[in-house]
Amino acid sequence: MVDELESDFHRGAEDSLRRAYDEHGGLVFSFCRRSLGSTEAADVTQEVFLAAWKAHDRFDADRGSLRGWLMGIARNKVIDRLRHNSRRPQIASAEVDERPATSHDIDRMSDRMVLATALEELPPRSRQLIELSFYQQLTHAEIADRTGVPLGTVKSDIRRGLSRLRRHLEDGDV
Repeated sequence: MVDELESDFHRGAEDSLRRAYDEHGGLVFSFCRRSLGSTEAADVTQEVFLAAWKAHDRFDADRGSLRGWLMGIARNKVIDRLRHNSRRPQIASAEVDERPATSHDIDRMSDRMVLATALEELPPRSRQLIELSFYQQLTHAEIADRTGVPLGTVKSDIRRGLSRLRRHLEDGDV
């Protein structure tokens, strides 16, 4: 289901960049801050939205959400910045209180954030059943007992939910 913002953003509607930033800027900034530290996060966040706006016509809501697309751009921009930073000499600073994230750290964090976003887009019952299965490692029978949902429904909801997650994650790549 394509929402109004996604449709407007793809068309390049006048205020859609501001609306996209208002809705997703906090997530993008948080990811950038965790990956790069506070000093560079604002600049990279701005680069993400600038790049997204320049390529707005390439956004395809049928392939994934705007949030997932923006996070893919953010991941690429963070990796670019880390590569750039590793090529220039680092100046020691007493203010630095975070260790620089490695490319592996960024990939893991990005994957977790994209997965969390994808889970949020599932129907509540499917999300709950998947979380019980994978995070709490309950069997389907245990989930059925705990939730009161019939075993067959548990199995089919999990299967459909995983299928939707797979599509979202495959289509969310930028």
